[in-house]
Amino acid sequence: MTAKPPPSRSQDPAPGAQRFRVALVMIVRNESHQLGRALASALPWVDEALVLDTGSTDDTVALARAAGARVAHFQWTHDFAAARNAALALAGADWHLVLDADEWIAEGGPALASLREFAPTFVGALRVDSHQGEGAQASTAPSWLSRVLPGHVRYAGRIHEQPQHRLNVQRLPVTVGHSGYAPAALAAKAGRNARLLLAALREQPADAYLWYQLGKDHDVYERYADAVAAFDRAEALTLSASRGRPAWLHDLVIRRMHAWKRCGRHAQALQWAEQALVAWAESPDFFFALGDLLLDWAADEPHRAEHLLPMIEQAWRRCLHLGERPELEGAVAGRGSVLAANNLALLYDLMDRPAEAASCRALAEADHTG
Repeated sequence: MTAKPPPSRSQDPAPGAQRFRVALVMIVRNESHQLGRALASALPWVDEALVLDTGSTDDTVALARAAGARVAHFQWTHDFAAARNAALALAGADWHLVLDADEWIAEGGPALASLREFAPTFVGALRVDSHQGEGAQASTAPSWLSRVLPGHVRYAGRIHEQPQHRLNVQRLPVTVGHSGYAPAALAAKAGRNARLLLAALREQPADAYLWYQLGKDHDVYERYADAVAAFDRAEALTLSASRGRPAWLHDLVIRRMHAWKRCGRHAQALQWAEQALVAWAESPDFFFALGDLLLDWAADEPHRAEHLLPMIEQAWRRCLHLGERPELEGAVAGRGSVLAANNLALLYDLMDRPAEAASCRALAEADHTG
């Protein structure tokens, strides 16, 4: 899906027409190692930057001031929404661009600058590309997040806070890089999010999104049985609410298959996947994860391999048929192209089908260079 620019104008603004102020708004703590990247990427496109420090003991405050940001201080209360809202109130602009210190504007800065010419009547969603893993295991997963907010919009939620509004959400042609899932970053945050999520769930036990986020945290930190239980709870609450399928449900089902695999619960996962095929028929990530699950099962129980290998082939072939679907929440780049082709090449090697293996390697190479 192609991102849209801001609403079109019938004509260029007249001389002296109202211009709207755009402010970068950040909350930070001990981010001197990466804050400079975030500020340098965003400052050319905004009128000012408000950095709210929640208790840094490093050079974060000095670095922010040196970059030209206005710095304020806030006593941390273990509530991200409270800190975000304090920062937004201090910024007081017409438009607020919300970034974290581990994010940066990778593409589309001029679209942010152009907001000066538009009244703040909608919420802007930006594509956030989260970089995960290292080396051969590196991947990128995109999400569309509401990060451009009219001045009056505020957040709710102790953690994984969400802006509260009834405005239209419009995708802007802006890409944000995110390094928060790099191994070093995850190690630094270990335990923090889980504690806040559990505290939030004690207050809101029927919040499906919080259960999803808890499952995601368990999955990231390899607590796989806990991840499955949290994902199950999130999905059950979502289905009982009958409010449609939230975008994050796609990421949930992919991560749950991974957690099932790591728990060795292959049969249960396959039974669920067979029932879910229709719902996720257009997701290459679904079929990629299914093939990976089945391959793991075949490796654990070789006597099943003859039955499972054709199913694995069919799943990864489906990935290539569908192609890339980056608009799906949590989609990983390559699962509809180069990653699926490489996996098929290895599968065909295992099945002693050299011509098909060579064809898939050529396809993977073409996708990679293209």
